Amino acid sequence: APGTMSGSGSEEPQPSQATEDQEEEAEQDWAAAKAYYDNMVTPRARPPKPQNAITVAVSSRALFNLVAEQRIYEEHGLERYVEYQQNNENVILKPGPAFYFVKALEHVNARLLELYPDDEERFDIVLMTNNHAQVGVRLINSINHYGLTIERFCMTGGESPIGYLTAYLTNLYLSADSEKVQEAIEAGIASATMFTANKDVDYSDTQLRVAFDGDAVIFSDESEQIFKEQGLDRFFEHEQLNENKPLAQGPLKGFLEDLGKLQKKFYAKNERLNCPIRTYLVTARSAASSGARVLKTLRSWGLEIDEALFLAGAPKGPILVKIRPHIFFDDQMFHIEGAQKLGTIAAHVPYGIAQKVSKST
Repeated sequence: APGTMSGSGSEEPQPSQATEDQEEEAEQDWAAAKAYYDNMVTPRARPPKPQNAITVAVSSRALFNLVAEQRIYEEHGLERYVEYQQNNENVILKPGPAFYFVKALEHVNARLLELYPDDEERFDIVLMTNNHAQVGVRLINSINHYGLTIERFCMTGGESPIGYLTAYLTNLYLSADSEKVQEAIEAGIASATMFTANKDVDYSDTQLRVAFDGDAVIFSDESEQIFKEQGLDRFFEHEQLNENKPLAQGPLKGFLEDLGKLQKKFYAKNERLNCPIRTYLVTARSAASSGARVLKTLRSWGLEIDEALFLAGAPKGPILVKIRPHIFFDDQMFHIEGAQKLGTIAAHVPYGIAQKVSKST
């Protein structure tokens, strides 16, 4: 802005030649990648540029069931683990907790490509694992067996993936490792720890269903702090006094926003009734006493949510059985465990005051 630089004001910062060369080189790389995918005998959609995509990074233990393999690693060490994986690289891995969510994302992508063949605003699934590269063949064989489109792999060989998550402009990171998830949340990346359901249920293969808790997930934990520290009556009073003041955003607000952007692309093609994305708010709040602030906050953000379920403290598990979401995000392990028991794949978001309370008890 004028007046912000000292001197005559004529020294406007110019992009350096090196930066321009780098950008030109990157564009040439993307052109080469496009040509590669366009010339395949069986055409495949090339991965979108990270700045255009909604990047969902998934760990290998979230995508596949690696419980037995993890036990070998913990009991016998890395060398035995790698040897086992290589000896079994033609044995296909069973689906893990994020598997059906990823399949649903890919169905949305297929529908988007039908309607917008040249548009890159779609999901890009990246396998983000701290596995060693020697394990990669088994992962690739399993991905190809199920027909998943996962072209980008980051295998960090025991190093933290957080730097790569940032470089890929990750919109959502799902892992079975709660410490990595905590690290990602602290780095400002929407993230959750995946838990396998205790029962097998059928998931929709034509509609991605994503269910969110409200406080400390879509919204900040401001209201939850009042409830935990001052009790339910003070919480209701606080919410009614602040009904017209939007809640601050929580860690998953951006991902809800991403889903909303894609929904609008279907609505623009007159596909509202046939939209392959449906979103749910499943909150322990009661509608009459503390629901208005939540709905007004979403409205102020310009976000629509398809279904809002205010349970007034009732268990979430039975409602989730009815919805059958591919993933349910909540900040409290109590709700995660209840959902799990009844067959819902749940994802724990380690954010807000509920984490401090659970650590101290």
